Amino acid sequence: MCSPMTPKHTPGVPGIRSGPIPWLTAPLRTSIEEAASAYEGRPWRIRSEADLSEFACHRCALVSDGRFSVFFKYSEMSNAGAQFEAELSGLKTLSTTAGVLIPEPIGIVPVEGGTLLVLEALEAVERGPREWREIGATLGRIHRVRGDACGLGTNGFFGPLTQDNAPAPTWADFFAQRRLLPLLKTAVDSGHLPLAVSHNVERLLPRLPDLCGPEAAPRLLHGDAQQNNFISTAAGTFVIDPAVYYGNPEIDLALVDAFQPAPDAVFAGYQDEAPIDPGFFERRDLWRLPLYLAAVALEGPDHLCRLKNALRKYV
Repeated sequence: MCSPMTPKHTPGVPGIRSGPIPWLTAPLRTSIEEAASAYEGRPWRIRSEADLSEFACHRCALVSDGRFSVFFKYSEMSNAGAQFEAELSGLKTLSTTAGVLIPEPIGIVPVEGGTLLVLEALEAVERGPREWREIGATLGRIHRVRGDACGLGTNGFFGPLTQDNAPAPTWADFFAQRRLLPLLKTAVDSGHLPLAVSHNVERLLPRLPDLCGPEAAPRLLHGDAQQNNFISTAAGTFVIDPAVYYGNPEIDLALVDAFQPAPDAVFAGYQDEAPIDPGFFERRDLWRLPLYLAAVALEGPDHLCRLKNALRKYV
């Protein structure tokens, strides 16, 4: 899964610079080639490669034999297999329950010292008004799927961070106990979060039942619905890098433009499929707090300004 906060290039996006990848060792190449060969049913060898690791929290790249391209992630973390299994499970859930497009998985491949996740590459197109509107509509289709409670039967990951999906009786409870508090601890433990900011997050918690607005019926969530986790192609909009659970759909909607501006067409497309409560725009920065805490924890104090500005609206 790519970093939940860094704008990234994604498979097939024009303008990615190709060239030899120093960390793509011979054993990794062989494992990728064997997986792609088995998937294609013919010999497949890497002829071109482009490193995308600068834009992700895993090492990842786009590789091709000139006829067929694959995207892969490589992690040396001990729980990499679990991370990639959760990612594929989330993609399958989004596809089977919401009917959205997902990249075809090639496989999860254990290798010496780590694990590979190999997917078919997507041929992205430049976004215009139609593509932006389709991103919103895709998110709206996901949110039409109802759940019984906030949470999920299994835990997952947000980027490389573990994500507690244990159900909670209300959205305010879930948001506090499963999102804000764990990520607050992670940010504090990183050493990047000043004590005063940590205290402001703690002061916010008792006010959440009032700040969270009307209790919304739990809906299926992408979980990391930043705009770069939607890939615009000639065939339509694909979703990638999910962190799925059920909850308030406003938290997904708030992440679309949390780090990069998005045109109004996104919200118009969303409203083609699902309504937006008028109070959402007052609550939008509240829903972004977990993302900003994760950003501080993983990438450092450069993200403190966003976090403090968001908190200032509610504390």
